[in-house]
Amino acid sequence: MRIVFVAAPLQGHLLPLVPLAAACRDAGHEVLLASGGFPADVRGLRTADIGAGFSLPRTAIRVALRHPGIARAELRGEAGLAMVGELFGRANLALVDPLHEVVERERPDLIVFESLGEAGAIVAARLSIPTVLQENTLWPATDLFRAVTTSSALAKLDIPNPELTITVLPPSLRGAAVPSPLGSPSAPHRPSRAPLHLAESSPTPASPIPMRPVPFSGGGSVPDWLLEPGDRPRVLVSRSTLNGPNDGDPGPAVVAAAAAVDAEFVLVRPATTRGLPPNVRAVDRVPLDEVLVHAAAFVHHAGAGSVLGGLAAGIPQLVTPGAGDRRHNATLLAARGAGLAVEAKAITAADLTRLLTDSGLRAAAREVALEIAAMPAPATVVPELEKLVGS
Repeated sequence: MRIVFVAAPLQGHLLPLVPLAAACRDAGHEVLLASGGFPADVRGLRTADIGAGFSLPRTAIRVALRHPGIARAELRGEAGLAMVGELFGRANLALVDPLHEVVERERPDLIVFESLGEAGAIVAARLSIPTVLQENTLWPATDLFRAVTTSSALAKLDIPNPELTITVLPPSLRGAAVPSPLGSPSAPHRPSRAPLHLAESSPTPASPIPMRPVPFSGGGSVPDWLLEPGDRPRVLVSRSTLNGPNDGDPGPAVVAAAAAVDAEFVLVRPATTRGLPPNVRAVDRVPLDEVLVHAAAFVHHAGAGSVLGGLAAGIPQLVTPGAGDRRHNATLLAARGAGLAVEAKAITAADLTRLLTDSGLRAAAREVALEIAAMPAPATVVPELEKLVGS
């Protein structure tokens, strides 16, 4: 079986697809990743760069000019799915033609696309190829699919639902609703100008099947000292791979508070290494899945991949609410009791101490880790893909 995996050319979108793609390759199938911005390590998978015409910042400016109110809400993380639908509806149009060329060349039997990679669904519909939608955020994949395919950019296209949808949300987070001042996950806010298409108008895809979220952060070398516990509790501190307004980098506040906390802090890809206290160290990009198992806690920007990675490791997290889905992710984590949600500039020594000493946070994190461990591994999901094409 030939399979093309499709993701928007952003590492936070691409990396969650790699474990299933590698499992398909290891099961003997021909696999290609169609995306862009690839890290050095994608587990030896073949790649095709379709992102030359893709610019999320440029698209965001155009959508913001058309919907200024919702754009301001998006920067606060309070826009529900309205902005993301319009943003990725437009952004995916830049991926359709280069992806079409790749798919015609590869002649795949199946296309797997991520929650915001609907170019995969568009091309598949043109060429009558079955599709699989793989969730890669803490928003349900079906909600995002509806938001994007019913956006003003794509609403006139006939985009059928995927034959199969995979959810990676742990059971206790699945189906949880996070209230928003501007609308629920299934009811995006309508701005006053150029009304958006409501997601509910699209038919609902079949019920998703679960798959364990396997953390993968694109490789990197690991110093020996990070592969074993330290003399004091270790706190990993990471930031987004995307720079932009309200990106929630917790690093500066953690550095300012670290000297008053009995812990070792490790900054991953810090914006600066100047003026670090004695108990703060800095490292370049490292595979977080390999180092989180030796950490006592995790502080980061509330990206979906980071949240799921911390939950898989069973450690409490302090996350910073912010633009896009980050406020939703932070609220969901805090509501589950497995972490704290604190604005980036407001992080204090007391917050960091609580992160390390609150037994309730640690217990909840371990509960979710057990849920994740009990979910089907990517390798066990491969036969479900094979059934779609009779392999």
